[in-house]
This record gives sequence, C-alpha cells and structure tokens, in this order.
Amino acid sequence: MKKVSLILAVGCSLSLQAQMTGNKKQEKIKYPETRKAATTDNYFGTTVADPYRWLEDDRSEETSAWVTAQNKVTSGYLDKIPFRDEIKNRMQELWNYEKISAPFKEGNYTYYYKNDGLQNQSVLYRKDKNGKEEVFIDPNTFSKDGTTSLGGVSFTKDGSLVAYSISEGGSDWRKVFVMDAGTKKLTGEMLTDVKFSGISWKGNEGFYYSSYDKPQGSELSAKTDHHKLYFHKLGTPQKEDKIIFGDSEATKYRYVGGYVTEDQRYLVVSAANSTSGNKLFIADLSKPGAKLVAITDDFDSDSSVIDTQGTTLMLFTNYKAPNNRIVTVDVAAPQQQNWKDLIPETENVLSASTGAGYIFAEYMQDAVSVVKQYDLKGKLVRDIKLPGIGSAGGFGGKKEAKVLYYSFTNYISPGTIYSYDPKTGKSDVYQKPKVDFNTENYVSKQVFYTSKDGTKVPMIITHRKDLVLDGTNPTILYGYGGFNISLTPSFSIANAVWMENGGIYAVPNLRGGGEYGKKWHDAGTKMQKQNVFDDFIAAAEYLIQNKYTSPNYLAISGGSNGGLLVGATMTQRPDLMKVALPAVGVLDMLRYHTFTAGAGWAYDYGTAEDSKEMFDYLKGYSPVHNVKKGKAYPATMIITGDHDDRVVPAHSFKFAATLQDNQAGDNPVLIRIGVNAGHGAGKSVAQTIAEYSDAQAFTLYNMGVKLKKK
Repeated sequence: MKKVSLILAVGCSLSLQAQMTGNKKQEKIKYPETRKAATTDNYFGTTVADPYRWLEDDRSEETSAWVTAQNKVTSGYLDKIPFRDEIKNRMQELWNYEKISAPFKEGNYTYYYKNDGLQNQSVLYRKDKNGKEEVFIDPNTFSKDGTTSLGGVSFTKDGSLVAYSISEGGSDWRKVFVMDAGTKKLTGEMLTDVKFSGISWKGNEGFYYSSYDKPQGSELSAKTDHHKLYFHKLGTPQKEDKIIFGDSEATKYRYVGGYVTEDQRYLVVSAANSTSGNKLFIADLSKPGAKLVAITDDFDSDSSVIDTQGTTLMLFTNYKAPNNRIVTVDVAAPQQQNWKDLIPETENVLSASTGAGYIFAEYMQDAVSVVKQYDLKGKLVRDIKLPGIGSAGGFGGKKEAKVLYYSFTNYISPGTIYSYDPKTGKSDVYQKPKVDFNTENYVSKQVFYTSKDGTKVPMIITHRKDLVLDGTNPTILYGYGGFNISLTPSFSIANAVWMENGGIYAVPNLRGGGEYGKKWHDAGTKMQKQNVFDDFIAAAEYLIQNKYTSPNYLAISGGSNGGLLVGATMTQRPDLMKVALPAVGVLDMLRYHTFTAGAGWAYDYGTAEDSKEMFDYLKGYSPVHNVKKGKAYPATMIITGDHDDRVVPAHSFKFAATLQDNQAGDNPVLIRIGVNAGHGAGKSVAQTIAEYSDAQAFTLYNMGVKLKKK
C-alpha cells in the first residue's frame, strides 16, 4: 500500500514515535464463531435464509456471550493502533470548552443550559431579575455513570410549575417528574413508561403526554404501534389518567402528539402512522366538553398549528405545496378547502417559527439558510442579514418577547448564538464559544456533481487551505438520504480533529432528504431508494476523479438510515472505498419493521410484505442479504449499542456476523458495541469521545497513514 503522510496538529503531546508503516501487512483476525441456525422465511414463494436470527434476542445468554467475545476482538485490534490515544486526547482537549444555550424566560426567571466543558450532561441554570445565578436542574446527579439524561422540559404559562422527563441509559421509555419552580422541590408526581412524547400544560391543572402500552417481553425490541394521548391531572395517580385520543382498537396510530396553543385556548392533536403525513385535530378548551374536530383527515400531507390569533389559526403545511407554505383559517371551519395563503410556497424549502409578534421564514437555498421576517399579516418586514453562509436556527419565542435569539454555524465555524432585536433587525453576538480551532486555516465550498440518472446533487467539501489535491488525502464521505431530513452545515469537534489532521470531510445532500422539498424526499423512497445509493456512489466518484482522494484513502460513514446507506454502498461498490463506518444501521430490510416503531418507517422503505415487487426490491439492496462469499469488502467498523430501542442492534449484529463469515482478504470487520452508541442520549462524554476517536483511528490505520508532527 502506498505511504502517505498526514500532518497531525495535536500540540506538544504528540510523540514522533507514534508512527506506523502502511506497507506492513495486517495480521488476519480470528473472529468469534457465530452459530448458524436453519431459520428461513418465505416471501411470495421465495425462501430466504436467516441463519443469525437468534441474535435478535437481546435478552439471551448466547447473544450476551457473543457481544462480549466481539468486544474483546475489537478492543484487541484498537489497542494496537499506535496513535489512537493521540487522537482521543486531542479530541478531548478540543471538546473541553464552555457551551451555553440561548436563554428563555419563564415566570420571574431567565433559564439557559450550560456545560462547563466535559460534563456528561448540560445543566439547566436560571437567573432572577437581579441577575443571581443558580442551578435549577443538574442531570449529572441523576446517575453515577452520566448516562441518565434530561429530556423534555415544559413550564406552565405562569412559570410556577415545570414537568420534565428523564431517559435512563438512552432508552426511549421515559419517566416524568413535576417540580415547584419557585422552591425547586418535587411535588411527588412521577409518571413512568412514557415514550415518544412531548409535555404540554393545560393551565396549572395538569398536562398532556403520549405513550404506548408497555410491551410484554423485551421493551427494546417488542413492536410498539398503538400510541395514545393522555391527560394527567396533578394530584392523581397515573393509572387514572384520561385517554384523550387514540383509544380505539379499530383505528390505531403509531405516533400521536398533543399540544396546547400559547394562548391556552386550543388543544391540537397530530396523529400519524409513518414518519411522513399526519392527520390534524383541534378542540376549543374554552368550551366545556368540546370535541376534537378534524382539520385534515388523511395522511397525504404534513400540517401543524404554529400560532393563533383569536379564532384564526396559522398553519405550517406541505399540503399542495411540496416546499411548504403558511396558511390561515378560521377555527369554525378549519378544513383544507378553507385555507388561505399567508406566506405562499416558493422554489426553496421553508421552515417557520414565530416570536415577538412576527413570523420568521427560513428558506434552504442549496442546503444553506436564508431568513426573512414577516408580520402576522404576511407582509415582508426585512431580509435578515446572517453572519455568513451556513445554517441558522432559532428566532422563535413568546409573543411578548422583546429580544429573540438564533444560532449560526457551518462546517468551520463553531455554533455562535446571536441576540436579535425584532424591531430594528439588529443582531449582536450573545455567546461565542472559545474553541481551540482556527477557522481561517480551513475552506468549505459547495460543488454540484451529476448522479447516475443525470440529477444534479450538491455537496460541501471542507478541508485545510494548504491541502494538495494529489489523490492521497484521507477523506470521510458522510451521508444520510432519508426521512425528509436535511444535512445543513454544522460544526463538529470530531470533524475538526479530522480536518486539522489533514483529512477531508465531504457531505452530499442526497435524494431522500428534505433539502429540496417533498419531491426530493420522495425521489429517495420505496422503489426509488436506489437513487440515494447512486447519489452517494457518484459523490465518491467525484472526489476520486477530482483528486481529492482515491479508493485507498476514502471512508464512507453514516448512522441509522445513514448506516443503511453505508451498508448498501459498500456491498454494491466495495471497490470505491478503503473503510466503511455504518453506525446503528437499518441493515436487514426484510425484518426492520418487525421491531419497536420500525413499521413507521414504511413510508420511506416499504415492507417485504407489501408486494412481491417490493420484496424483490428490498432484498436487492438489503445489506445483510447482499454480502457475497469470497468478496473483499472494505475495512469495516460497525458501531452500535448493546441496547438501543430506536434501531435494534440485531441489524448490526447480523451484518457483522455475515461479513466476518464471507470476507475475503485481510481487511478487518469489527463491531464496536457500546451504550446506545449511535444516538447519544445514553452516552457519557468520555464514551462519545472514545467512539469518535476510535472511528478515526481505525480509518487512518487501515489507510496505512503515517503520523508525524508538522
């Protein structure tokens, strides 16, 4: 393998002795033996073997022993990487800076989150009218290992009470507590088994929340498909909570949420069966016994109520507007035929917030932010001047707010919070992080490349300014491509370490995402899913053709749906990359919908039971089912949690076992199993840093990179 030098600017602590030679042939790994069982399924007359089905049982002793054995192999391999600690130490050094959120006012206090640097969880602070600061909620005290996190926090309108949820070990099953905000004393209320839920108060009487019936057996893998909205009245036991919506066995919904409007007059309920499309209902709480009335009664679009003025509702919707619009309607007749445009659809995708009596419309133009301010009648007040080209978010607040806040970031600029005067349009820096990273030394540029079918796809490429395009630059190509999620520019400490080491970080905006609206999303779903993989492959080819990198120095990375992206790409085009990093991936496309809330992803994927055509299509790219015996695949480190109830680890377990059994050549196939490794809520800062640094060390080691001081 050709040698390449990688400048590692990690300060005085880096030893010149931490070097390796890329020509050295790696020792072949002896993997733990994984038992094969004669398990099969029949789909439309086709028999499909599933020899590692037993790994789906997350509670079995055999699975536990397998996890232990795999972790031992992985640890042994990573321990041999000579520069592993240098990367981890530099990442920890960069991570250690104070982080403060935008403030928000509740009652007589101003609240904000702050993290001193390496705290596992950010602490919720508050200041009184005299500026006296105190800790309000410190989630670092919830557990010794730092894996219990603070979830949603919801105050009553007068700020006197707060309800907050906690997640233990990253689980989606939450507990909810109620606190007297004045005294900081718990009231004794505690709700358990709350999942996929907001918390919304009705006066000081109680609050609305959502959950499923607790599954029998494993809560980590059992299917949850009947979501309900409850009302909890303070001072009463949870078992007496009233079901407000979703009680019918005949009409089940997988995702149900309810919230009270800022004026406390209306209850809005959203109901959905997948991650795209919802029904919307409303009830006038000022009228005793008022029933929920349908605003929309099908799943063909997504809509929400974002503000009210008396009986006028303001809705954000993609109904007859793939790029979204804002409409108004009277609550007396709220159905779609009565909607009137307030801010019409444009060629750019819209997201919206309200605050201080204004509407803030953020548009995505080729995945970067443009923000406009409107009054409540839809008249343009001004175009907001942002600090640069990147991602802006925020601007929301209460109607009586005098100052609003927004954040701005891109791939080379740490997230900075700005205060904004909605009357004058003036922005001022509120909080700028002190990160040991010199933005001036880096460049981030957008290019457009052509995918297989001729579609133009944008990609942002970020690297040091002194980089030489000679095809030998270690490069991470990161993608997602699904669920209408947009990848917009944002700063990451992990990426900063990678780039200051001379690496390139490239992010294409693949079809399946939301960067160009619903049409762009739909172009990467179901029978069009291959478009996503083709876009990713074309991005890799662009980087290689333009000498940013070459197959020996390219790594592909992604998590969850992005893990599927990596799995499909590496099995279709293993020649394109040297390293693959699929994290908590959806990797068994024939069975993903049989676990937890997986069936709700069918809008994007379809299911193997839908039709023979859909089954054949899914099987055609499902990573677990497309590993070929005797084929050489890239060095692979599969990252997953030992229990993560969002994406069942069995996907990763089965993919690892399949690759290990079939891999030709000496490229390693490792599975790094941690605590909810893909989603963050169940990890300490140390675990997170270790995961990122291990991924980078594994990548560079397998590229044959030699480390040395600048």
